[in-house]
This record gives sequence, structure tokens and C-alpha cells, in this order.
Amino acid sequence: MDKHAEKYRQIGLNISYYRRLKKLSQEDLAEMIHISRGHLSHIEAPNMVSYFSIATLFDISDALDIEPKLLFEFK
Repeated sequence: MDKHAEKYRQIGLNISYYRRLKKLSQEDLAEMIHISRGHLSHIEAPNMVSYFSIATLFDISDALDIEPKLLFEFK
């Protein structure tokens, strides 16, 4: 298992949290950042690790109108 897998999982959970806070569906957010809904679903899924680029993370934080650092706050 990748040593960063848990960090990707936590970021995915944070993306899901802030997306729901903004009352956006996965489809809405995926469309805003030009990725498939399936890819976003994999990023957010707590039971799987999906790798994504830092550019995608910045696109997500821009679309959610949040600072990227919020996605790195692990509980």
C-alpha cells in the first residue's frame, strides 16, 4: 500500500464535506472542473484510493471557493 494512501483518502473525504456544504452534487462539481463524475466519485470514496493531480485539487478548491489548505486538515 502506498504510504500516502491515507492522506489521499482524507483529502477525498474533505472534498466531499465541502462539496455537500456548498450543496453541489458530484455531477455539478465534476462538470465545473471538467472531470468525469466517476473520477470525482473515486476521489471522494472512503473505501478506495484514487490519485489525482495537484492541478485537480486546485481546480476543486477554486470551484468550492475555499483555500486549498482546508482540504489538508485531517481529523
